[in-house]
Amino acid sequence: MTGVTRWTGREVYLLRKAMRKNGREFAALVPVSQRQLTTWETRGETIDLRPGNQAALDTMLARAKVAVQQRFATLLTERAAVEHDERAEELLRRDPRTVKHPVDGKIMVLVEEGIYLAGAASTPNWLDGFRIDVYPTTNLDYERFVRATGHRPPRHWANGRCPDDLFDHPVVWVTWHDASAYAHWCGKQLPTAEQWEKAARGPKGRTYPWGDEPTAAKCNVSEAEIGKTTPVARYQSGASPYGVFDLCGNTWEWCSTEEEPGRYELKGSAFTSPFERTAPSLRNAANATMQDNDTSFRCVSPP
Repeated sequence: MTGVTRWTGREVYLLRKAMRKNGREFAALVPVSQRQLTTWETRGETIDLRPGNQAALDTMLARAKVAVQQRFATLLTERAAVEHDERAEELLRRDPRTVKHPVDGKIMVLVEEGIYLAGAASTPNWLDGFRIDVYPTTNLDYERFVRATGHRPPRHWANGRCPDDLFDHPVVWVTWHDASAYAHWCGKQLPTAEQWEKAARGPKGRTYPWGDEPTAAKCNVSEAEIGKTTPVARYQSGASPYGVFDLCGNTWEWCSTEEEPGRYELKGSAFTSPFERTAPSLRNAANATMQDNDTSFRCVSPP
């Protein structure tokens, strides 16, 4: 069972439900007053519990029966899915170019057909129109795929389950073959390097998704000193002209373009990369069997 990074009133409520305790019984186990427990649950995510209470809840969860831990994990994942859907609906309302894919439920945005400036030399290039995922494939997205197909889960998932605190982070430790299997399952494809670059730079060939200024604060790169992935919706100011997120930093992303047999292009740089490696025009590639903690993917589909 993956632990809870930060206990709030939301997690307290879900643990009580998983243990099937009423307020008085659960409060006595923490131990706190029933009034204090009611305050926690009422305030939900707006309240941070004191370190002593956090430790007590950690112990309760660790000592709980396996069935309780499984129910708690399921409740957390269901809640995360609802939050994910709420963000998706907000984006659909805000941007008329977006649609929700019928299989994996991800929000996709239209990249119109036409000429765009490609590569380091900004050479004019024509591309047909396509749709691309607004966000990279998250752990929560990938868990739906694993449950539906029985595909091997990533190595960082304890007991083969999506980590509760990483549901909205890009899934990592996936090979090109894993990414392709996900794309096949939902009826999409991995983007070509050209599609990925146009989605990142726009038709006028921006140096970075947000413009031409080298602003490291707009993405998760090594200079940020975070040292791990971040939620896919975090860097709103770093979105591309089409409203696509995380096209610089956070994780490298697999493309369908084959550099040589068995070796495929990667785009975007990662939290492990220096900012100088983030420009979408730059090229990188890896063997299809490579997997790492800084490599993920997103998908495209016809318009």
